[in-house]
This record gives sequence, C-alpha cells and structure tokens, in this order.
Amino acid sequence: MTAPSRSAQSTLPKKTIARYAIGSIGTGGFGTLPGLVLVYYLTDTLGVAALLAGVLVTAAKIWDVIIDPILGAQSDRSLAHTGSRRRFMVIGAVTLPVFFALTFAVPAGLDPVVSGVWVLLAFILTATSFSLFQVPYIALPAELTSSYDDRTRLLTWRVVVLTFAILLFGAGGPELRALGGGEHLGYLLMAVVAGLVIGAGMYVSSSVAPRGVDLAGPAPKVSIAENYRSGIRALQRSQPFRALLLTFVLQGLATGLMLAGAQYVATWVLDSERAVTLLFVALIAPALLAAPVWGLIARGIGKERAFMFASILFGLAALSLTGMLWEPGAWVYVPVAVAGAAYAGMQSLPMAMLPDVISHDARSAGEGKAGAFSGVWTAGETAGMALGATVLTIVLALTGYAESVAGVDIEQTPRAVAGIVLSFSVVPAAIIAVSLVSLSRYGLRRAFIEQPAAEETQDA
Repeated sequence: MTAPSRSAQSTLPKKTIARYAIGSIGTGGFGTLPGLVLVYYLTDTLGVAALLAGVLVTAAKIWDVIIDPILGAQSDRSLAHTGSRRRFMVIGAVTLPVFFALTFAVPAGLDPVVSGVWVLLAFILTATSFSLFQVPYIALPAELTSSYDDRTRLLTWRVVVLTFAILLFGAGGPELRALGGGEHLGYLLMAVVAGLVIGAGMYVSSSVAPRGVDLAGPAPKVSIAENYRSGIRALQRSQPFRALLLTFVLQGLATGLMLAGAQYVATWVLDSERAVTLLFVALIAPALLAAPVWGLIARGIGKERAFMFASILFGLAALSLTGMLWEPGAWVYVPVAVAGAAYAGMQSLPMAMLPDVISHDARSAGEGKAGAFSGVWTAGETAGMALGATVLTIVLALTGYAESVAGVDIEQTPRAVAGIVLSFSVVPAAIIAVSLVSLSRYGLRRAFIEQPAAEETQDA
C-alpha cells in the first residue's frame, strides 16, 4: 500500500491527531446518550414495559451487528476503488442528525406498543448512519501510522476527546431534557441539539481519511455472504484479535449495563432524576485527566499490562458500589470517580492495541483488510453495549420494576431498588472479572509488533 502511512520512527502531525480525535465527539455522543436515556425514555415516558423496552433496544442493536461486517468489507472495497474510506463516513455524518431526532420525536398519547415500534424503526436508521461512519473510522489508525507508540498517542488523544464527549452528552443531555420540560418536548430538544453536534464531529473527522491510497490490485466484487466470511476469516486467523475482541465485548457489556442503569440509580437510589449529571461529572472528570496517564503507563509496561490494571481497578470500584444497598448517599461519587479513571484506560488501550493486531495480520494476509477487522470489532462493541441494556431490563423485570407514562408519579418497591443497585455494582464487576480471562490470552508485545516483517511469523 502506498498511502500516508509513516515509518515506525516518525511522528504523526498534530493536525492529523486532532482531526481524528474530533470523530470521538460522534462516537461518544452516540454511545452515551442513547445508552443513558433510551430505555428510561421507553419505560418512564412512553409507558413501555421494561422487558419489552430491552427487546426493542436489543433488536435495533442486533441490526447493527448484522450490518457492521458488511460495511467493513464494503469499506475495504471502497478504499480499493476510490483510494479512500471517506465516502461512507460523510454519508453517516449527514444522515445521523435527522434519524436521531426522529427517535425521540414520538408524539404524546400514542399506545405504548406503537411508541415502541416508532423508536425501534428510527433507532435502526440512526444506528445504520452511525455504522457508516464508525466502521471506517476504526479502520483508519492502521493506515495512518505503522508506529507502535504513534498508535498509542493517536488513540490516547482520541479517548481524551471521547471522554470529554461522554461528559458533554452524559451531563448535558439530561440538562437539555430538563430545559425542554423533561417530557416529550424535552427529549426532542435534547435529540435535535445532540444529533447536530454528533454529526458535525463526524463530518470534520471524515477529512482525516487518507486519499489516493493505492492497493496492490483492484478489489473484487463480492457477495454479502463473502462480506461475512471475510470477517470470520479475520477471527479465525488472528488469535490476538479473538482475545482482544472478547475482552472488549465483555467490558462493553459491563459498562453498557452501568450506563443504562445510571438514570435509574439517580432517580430511585439517590432520589434525584438530575443526579445523573453529577454521576457523569464524577465519572468523566477523572477520566479526562487519566487518559494521557494510561498512555504513559502503556509506554512503560506495555499496553496489555496497563489494560489489565485498568480493568481490575474498574471492577473493584464497581463492586464497592454494592454499599448503596444499605447506605445510599454522596459517598458513591468517590468509587464512581475511581471507575472513571480506570475507564479511560479501558477505552484507550484496547483501541490502541487493535491497529497492532491489524498490522500483525497484514504481514501474512496482505494490506487493505482493516475494514474486515473494524466491521467485526464494531459489531462486537455494539453487541456488548446492547446486551448491557438487555441485562438491565431483565433484572428490572425480575425485581418488579414498575413502568409509567409521562406525568404519572409512582413508587418502586425495595426489591426493585435493590435490583437497580445490583445491576450497577455486583453484576458488572463479575463481568469484568470474566473479561480478565480472555485478556490474559492476548499475546502481542511491543518487540513482536516492531520487529521487521521478514523476521515475524504469523500467530494464527
């Protein structure tokens, strides 16, 4: 491949790092706001039963999982034909704001089932637009630089912006909702403003996609089935990819569960619907400071060891939140802050490890297959986050959570409140513990990544 890839010794321009990082405004916004408020919107504004709400959100995410490998392979094909992945990214950036607003534009008074179907269809369209951007976006680091440390630097600053975006949307979204009245109009105001900001960040970042990439030979026209097979082959031939992906999916499940549960914790455990803003400030402020620190730690001890430490710290912080069963109060913001510092590492480090996996695979399988990896990766990430919301709704249903429509006051039983606490503490901590097993099987190290390709043997 001849492209703007650089040698392992050179440094990426600051402009490239900045434009790539800005894309995480879109990633953070779309990953945070629906995960935070969508299930709550369904159960506590539209009157959809908790279990049905989980089914609807999961169904939309399953669609995302289905199309991501296809988009990954098509992104590789677009790269071969046009010399850039930018086209898909721009289409996603332009269409997402419209569909995102439609998701939260359900008219008042509709039957809960009809309202749920409306949300499902609109969110499927929104998720499709996001995947058009996100799949090629994740593939770019392997094409922007071949340096082990440059990738860490590139992805570290991406996560700094991602963390800021999580704070912006996680804290600002509920505030916009409250500004608009907190019910139907409030959600619509939130969705319009957030959608425009997300789309703008995605559009700016699309300009970083290399142009004029010249691959060896044209990309063949392939069937949809072949698109899936390319993703499956990537999984089969790369053991490090399997280990890293499984770890990331499990941790996405844990963090998705806590994200979806945060609004319920604020409302029913801390007795303030707007306390979710404070939870996000406590989570993200330390993460903003910690993201560069994890980059420094990774350069000293390796990305995989730093990732392990971050994961353990997050799991212990989550487990400590079990104390809300007996004594809910302001003390919860301390372990949430510790979890936030760890979360920065759990995001930046695996994303910096993925380009290493892709370049490792390219030494034996050839260049131009990053889209296959990013398609499977995005599908796995989406599945993890979606299942987090599903697990939450199952726990809520089992513990007797009572749904409601806008303007109706209800009370939750102590059993339902306990279910909310456990889904925010013990359950995610247990999932993190399981993820450490798969992470221990990741075998790529700095020396192995940076040695000349001629001296390296593919680890199947």
